[in-house]
Formats: sequence, C-alpha cells, structure tokens
Amino acid sequence: MAPFFLPRAWRDDLMALYGFARLVDDIGDGDLAPGGADARHLGVTGDAADDRLLLLDAFEDDLRRAFTTGDPGHPLLRRLVPTLRRHRLDPEPFLALIAANRQDQLVTRYATYDELLAYCEFSANPVGRLVLAVTGTSTPERVRRSDAVCTALQIVEHLQDISEDLARDRIYLPAEDMRRFHVQESDLAARTTGASVRALVAFETQRARHLLDEGLPLVGSVHGRLRLLLAGFVGGGRAAVHAITAVSYDVLPGPPEPTKVRLLREVGATLRGEG
Repeated sequence: MAPFFLPRAWRDDLMALYGFARLVDDIGDGDLAPGGADARHLGVTGDAADDRLLLLDAFEDDLRRAFTTGDPGHPLLRRLVPTLRRHRLDPEPFLALIAANRQDQLVTRYATYDELLAYCEFSANPVGRLVLAVTGTSTPERVRRSDAVCTALQIVEHLQDISEDLARDRIYLPAEDMRRFHVQESDLAARTTGASVRALVAFETQRARHLLDEGLPLVGSVHGRLRLLLAGFVGGGRAAVHAITAVSYDVLPGPPEPTKVRLLREVGATLRGEG
C-alpha cells in the first residue's frame, strides 16, 4: 500500500488508510486477533465481541468520533485522525468500506453482474478514491478510471479466492453467469476445476481485463512517484490476470500467483501505456 519510494508523508497517510481498510476487513471476515483487544477498544465486550454486525456498528461509531471530536477509542483510528485533518477527507469512502463488510454478513450471493459492480462500488472503489485524495490528484475523470481499476482488482481477487470465499459461504460469481455456463455451486467445491467452471472464470477474467484497460489512462495522467505507484496497481492486476490465464483458469486448487518477472514486465508495460 505504501512503497518505499513514496514521500514519507504519503507513506504515513497511506499506511493509516491501509490500517483502517485492513481492520474493517478483519472485522467483517471474523479474523480479529484472539483476546478481544480490538473489541475492547470499541467498547464491545463479552459474547457481543463475536457479533460482526455489532462490531461493525461500533467501529462506525468510533470512525464518526474520529471525524467529529478527533478522539476515537481505537488506536488505529487515532492514528488516522491526522490524515483525515491534513487532507480534509470526506467520511463517505470510509463509511462505504464499512457498509461493504456489513453487506458481507447479509448478502452471500449476487444475482447479476450489475449487483456485483454495485458491491464493488462500496468494497473496492473507495480505496482508489482515497489514494487520489491524499495525493491531491483527484478529478472526476481520474476517479472514473480509478473505479475501473479497483473494480477489476476486486473481481480478480474474487476469482483467485473462489474456494476460500465458498468456505465462508460467499460466492461472488454472478448467478446469471453461473447459469449461462451451467455451473452449480457444488462445482465450486470440487478439488479440480471442471470445464464449465473454467469457462466461467475465463469469462469473468476477460471482464476484469477490459476494466484494467479502461483504467490504464489513469497512470499516464499523473507524474513522478504517484505514476509508479498507480502503475504498480494496474500492472499487478494485469499480472494476476495473466497468472489465472496461464493455469488455464484452474483456480480452485489455490489462487494463481504471478511471478516477479511477470509483475515487473506488466508494470513496465503499464508505465509505457501499452494495453
């Protein structure tokens, strides 16, 4: 989230943002560290500390304190306060990330691709918008391109993590696409990826590739170290797409990971503006 080549002020701000996003995901996934320290910081104790929706509500309340009084209870949010003030950040992107994790507790299937895109609007796109905000480079056109990149990265992550998500009783493949490719939920639980599932994954991978292409001009619209950072995001997505394609869309045994060579190659191509 905050590579070494960025200015120190940017690194500090981006790490504060990453800490927020990581914690809200941990709450939503039930991955908080044992011992309940995070829950206690949020004023949630006892059996309630295992209630994800209650924890998300408490986290949202604490976030609002960070914006209003500047004195939240959780230390991670206290570290975020200087970033909020320095850049006069709006609460909406933060609230959207909480809303996405709240949705994960209530919605485990998506009927259409449009429904999935609406989820990505909350779960992924706010991250890119915050990066633009703290670097002072936000414009409507850049936000649009950033949204395309972030949605693509979210879709790619879903494709890599089909088995892991299914273990949490979540499926991020649109039901309409599963029907189109004759894929049943039981097919996603198999140890090997059958032909129908591979065809479905190939279809969704192509969608992610198109979104990355749509977002590519974002990189060329900025300069200096920020350009390298954004090229890392886009190039990383393109490398992940290549990794999925390289295993012939056989994603169920485990997430295909790109090699460092492929990652560097894709970052370089992104910097050159090659689609």
